[in-house]
Amino acid sequence: MTKAEPAPRNEGFRLRPRLRALYHGTSTTAVRFRLAVLVVDLAIVAFFIAAPLLRHQPIAFYVVDYVIAFILAADLTARALCYSDLKDWLKKPIVWMDLFILATLLFPAWLFNLGFLRVLRLWTLINSDFFWRTVGRRYDDTRVEEITKSMTALITFVFVATGFVYTFFLEKAEGMIGWIDALYFTVTSLTTTGYGDILLPGAWGRIVSIAIMLMGVTLFVRLGQTLLRPHKVRYPCDRCGLQVHDPDAVHCKACGNLLCIPDEGNH
Repeated sequence: MTKAEPAPRNEGFRLRPRLRALYHGTSTTAVRFRLAVLVVDLAIVAFFIAAPLLRHQPIAFYVVDYVIAFILAADLTARALCYSDLKDWLKKPIVWMDLFILATLLFPAWLFNLGFLRVLRLWTLINSDFFWRTVGRRYDDTRVEEITKSMTALITFVFVATGFVYTFFLEKAEGMIGWIDALYFTVTSLTTTGYGDILLPGAWGRIVSIAIMLMGVTLFVRLGQTLLRPHKVRYPCDRCGLQVHDPDAVHCKACGNLLCIPDEGNH
């Protein structure tokens, strides 16, 4: 009489497979779950914007801060469990950025001045497949996606630069007494308008001003190119691998291979 084999464990009750199904699955439950995660990402960005005002109400500030920190920590833990190799997960730059953002939430008394980096979550959100497979799935691989990413890069840069100027030059620069002044300086610098009524002091002030001008012009040019250049569709050629083509292309312009690009309405 052979020994009975043990009954296989039900995979549905294991934590990691369930998390993978939620974070990477295509079911209705998975999509709703990812939408909830996106709301948390947007809440972190909104908290950064409102933080200077909430600092005047310490109790409310710390309650919101630690609630968001708890949720972000739970999200990061769940994402880590989705990976079979934790070392590979830790190699991702976005993970280190999220960990630093979590540190600014956990230790606001010491790292509040670096909290402006939390707005980088907006950039990583819009540039993630996670976003375009959920909220933006209707516009995935379209012109709308390209324009949205370019605008987000510009907006994120404005907020990060403003936060940097506000944190390190508040009341040190003549005429700068609040966040709006820092935003005003950033916009006038990156557009190279340069009214000159607010100037950052010292050599580091000049370096920051130069960096804002160069980065701002670059991002403006990128946005302009995205808006004005002819529309392309993402359809990889199965012969040479060229990724984008004209919407009405019949042959690949790189190798001449016959293409069969679907209409955008059916894409």
